[in-house]
Amino acid sequence: MNTSVIFIPLLPWPIIAALSLITAILLGLAVWRGLSGWLFRALGAFVVILALLSPRIQQEERQALSDIAIVVVDNSASQTLEDRAEQTATAFQEIEARLSSLGNTEIRRVDVGDGAGNSGTRVMTALTRALNKEPRSRISGVFLISDGRIHDIENAPNLSAPMHLLLTGDDAEWDRRVVVETAPAFAILDEEVTLTVRIDDTGSVPEGLSLAPLEVSVDGAPPITRDVPVGRSVDIPIRIDHTGRNIFQISTPETQGELTARNNIALVQINGVRDRLRVLLVSGEPHPGSRTWRNLLKSDSSVDLVHFTILRPPEKQDGVPVGELSLIAFPTRELFIEKVDDFDLIIFDRYKRRGILPSIYLDNVRRYVEDGGAVLVAAGPDFASADSIFRSPLSEILPGSPTARVIEQGYRPRVSDLGKRHPVTSELGTPDEGADWGRWMRQIEVTPVDERDAHVVMDGYEAAPLLVLDRVGEGRIALLASDHAWLWSRGFEGGGPQLELLRRLAHWMMEEPELEEEVLFAETIGTDIKVTRRTLATETGPVTVTSPDGQSTELVLDETAPGVFEGSVEDGAIGLYRISDDDLSALIGAGPVSPREFVDTVSGDGWVRSVLEETRGGAKRVSEGIPAIRTVKTGRPATGRGWLGVTPREAYDVKDMKTLVLMPAWLSLLLASGLLLVAWLREGRR
Repeated sequence: MNTSVIFIPLLPWPIIAALSLITAILLGLAVWRGLSGWLFRALGAFVVILALLSPRIQQEERQALSDIAIVVVDNSASQTLEDRAEQTATAFQEIEARLSSLGNTEIRRVDVGDGAGNSGTRVMTALTRALNKEPRSRISGVFLISDGRIHDIENAPNLSAPMHLLLTGDDAEWDRRVVVETAPAFAILDEEVTLTVRIDDTGSVPEGLSLAPLEVSVDGAPPITRDVPVGRSVDIPIRIDHTGRNIFQISTPETQGELTARNNIALVQINGVRDRLRVLLVSGEPHPGSRTWRNLLKSDSSVDLVHFTILRPPEKQDGVPVGELSLIAFPTRELFIEKVDDFDLIIFDRYKRRGILPSIYLDNVRRYVEDGGAVLVAAGPDFASADSIFRSPLSEILPGSPTARVIEQGYRPRVSDLGKRHPVTSELGTPDEGADWGRWMRQIEVTPVDERDAHVVMDGYEAAPLLVLDRVGEGRIALLASDHAWLWSRGFEGGGPQLELLRRLAHWMMEEPELEEEVLFAETIGTDIKVTRRTLATETGPVTVTSPDGQSTELVLDETAPGVFEGSVEDGAIGLYRISDDDLSALIGAGPVSPREFVDTVSGDGWVRSVLEETRGGAKRVSEGIPAIRTVKTGRPATGRGWLGVTPREAYDVKDMKTLVLMPAWLSLLLASGLLLVAWLREGRR
């Protein structure tokens, strides 16, 4: 039982205070004037004011409640290093036993794993949730069993009880990591860009480790190694050699004694882009398609176009020398000998041999393709004549030979069976699939060259080859056996996807990775990794997936579209994955290569120290022994040599309550009236 006196005023406190002040002033005046009854008047006024306060005796029947101690156990990935997991288990058992020995104490265990989305160890968030389930008045202490790497310290709750840290790990541990300070998101092909990286050592670093080997690898190629000073920023010049995604892997070998090698590697993804696409368009006899080619290329601001057109054919017998058929001398030698390698793409549009371009120039174009260049031949009737450019050194690289037949019949171009699997034409659609393509009216009959492994991706009249693609040496060549593609751009009979076809064709010739026939690539979708294998074959085997921990598994791919096989790695661990299939390979990082848990792995109380000091708690190494538990008063230091403290809360529940009025109204009235009467009688006799 607990007894106390309470007041339930009949008037607001300000009014009672004002009445008390007025009464005091009047009594002071009575004393100053020497009135004999002032004492009785004062007692009467006191009785009236006390009656207005309505004092009562309150009796509570209380039930004592136990204290609650919360123990937060860090089970994040960094707690798996060395023997931290064993230390954590031992620390909890010992703390549980010590808290239980105090008596009148309940223990709440809160387990914390890795935060979602690589958010790290969310200890304070978990602690706040646990506190919201318990009355704060019963919390006697909070114990954190962790390596101190807590990533939401800014969410620490306000506590009136002490918070302590039982620190796992060891004072002698150290670790090395790779840090990428700056990296561009994209880079222009063949232009130098700079990566700024640093190798950091933290913890009790052994002597003699001032230099460390740094390895840089591009798209899984053998790395280039150099020694760099530890703790200093290093600039690494790099060049992008292909468009699309370029993955740079920066790493340092594992050193004996360091905590983990998970943070010894970093991935940088840089998208390669072309500065400008340099195109040389060589047009023969003028025809309606010439303007279409020119308008198509000039509409793209990223294309630098050089257009060489023969407006006046030399077969006209007007006595004008060939070298004087233009207003100015065309720089043929400069274009086809000296600067041919500066072009990314050369297009021959209905061009035939006229003696303007000597065979040595065309032979240089052949060499240009074999060394990595790209040539597109849009054939017209001249391709089937004796003056065809097939009767030149270009015949060594052209994927189709003319039969001398020119088909003057209407037909609808179709994507071939192979073309449905080829990335250039697979997404164009076909009339059978609902595409309403207009007809072309002319086609040059060609036959694929047997000794070359050319790909016929589009058919024309009576399934004759219409678009043939081939690789020659390091370069690529395409043959379009018709000069009527311009009908699609004019909308004839509904037109067709000329712009998309030529765009994809040009990008394939520029070796864009997404348009390669045989390619393996991966991408992250949420927590999953999607693996895509594109091939011209009708089937493909499983791919090998190597996870961040070094384990390899086989992933079976399913065909989702012609020539496209896909599979996924679901809910994989965060880190670097390697996917390989024979000679093809791909790298992908699920989340960061070094998860937040492994960025800074050396244990310590630095991140939590400010919160511990605010609650007068402390930090103790588990490896140095589990401290004793003592009780301390609120506001007193709760840590000392070999001990940690909790604050008894003495909380209780009120089971019953009784209230007794000290001065009933009738008693107050009787006392006040009697005292005032005595004061009046005394003053009257005087």
